[in-house]
Amino acid sequence: MKKTLLKTTAITLISLAFVSEAMATEWNVSLWGKPRAFTAHVEKLAELVSEKTDGEFTLNLSYGGLSKNKENLDGISIGAFEMAQFCAGYHADKNPSITVLELPFLGVQTLEQEREISQAVYKHPAVVADLARWNATLLMPSPLPQYNIVGVGDAPRGLAHFKGLTVRATGGIGKAMSAIGAVPTSMSASEVRQSLDSGVIKAVAFAPHAHMAFGTVESGKWWTTNLNPGTVNCPVVVNTDALNALNDAERDALLGSVDEALDFYIAQYNGKTMDAWGPKLEEKGIESITFDEDQLEAFRNAVAGPAAEAWIEENNARGLPAQELYDMVTDLVAK
Repeated sequence: MKKTLLKTTAITLISLAFVSEAMATEWNVSLWGKPRAFTAHVEKLAELVSEKTDGEFTLNLSYGGLSKNKENLDGISIGAFEMAQFCAGYHADKNPSITVLELPFLGVQTLEQEREISQAVYKHPAVVADLARWNATLLMPSPLPQYNIVGVGDAPRGLAHFKGLTVRATGGIGKAMSAIGAVPTSMSASEVRQSLDSGVIKAVAFAPHAHMAFGTVESGKWWTTNLNPGTVNCPVVVNTDALNALNDAERDALLGSVDEALDFYIAQYNGKTMDAWGPKLEEKGIESITFDEDQLEAFRNAVAGPAAEAWIEENNARGLPAQELYDMVTDLVAK
């Protein structure tokens, strides 16, 4: 009798263990490159979600193992994974509404401001509907500072010297480069170092963390300190069906951790990343190129207005409330 009772108890405990394991929720998250400042909020989010659910809900982060970065939105749409990061400029036709955030010379000054504006745009009904076409829900932005350019060869001493320069630049930054005669090229960040070293491109437009993470500072000879043509918008999205399938505790843990994860991200970027940027440039002997205000004003005048007008016309034709989205962003910038 005693042996039977012990056997029954053991079977029950094993069964409960299997049930518990079966009930645990695991999400796969498609990223690329390697852990860096750009992914700090996703790393933090995974930590917070696991802590808040006692390990019953986990985010498995994959750096390139699930999808190519330009195919992450497609992967989300078919449920190949539950969460992913991508950049709007990778496929503007698939997510035109959020490309308003990549227009050149919007005038965003800080990561905090970039976060506030992105989160407001992500909640706009037209933007929600735009991403819903891919079964995607926007979770949080990846706020980035203004881009500047690291290059090889002769340094540009004026805007006219950019004519013919092959530069890796996407989205609105690519359009800004075109306006001053450069030749923008879109490629994955992981391809940039090899392309720079082989001469396929002569310059790269990145935020500071990416210049360090993808090695442009290892080859570069010069960088622009204040061109500041804009930035890219790289959201983290989740598969909508997967989000809806979470229980209340899991959903609360995920959505309730976004602000804390973003706070961590911005603190890390403003501190650790930017603290390393200046010394890295000095260590590598990279020349700083600074343009005067007259040159920058001419650049802004040539690029900002025409780019905004073209974006509004193109996206009105798509059926988006383009003027409304643009006005919303510029109003928030001016606050």
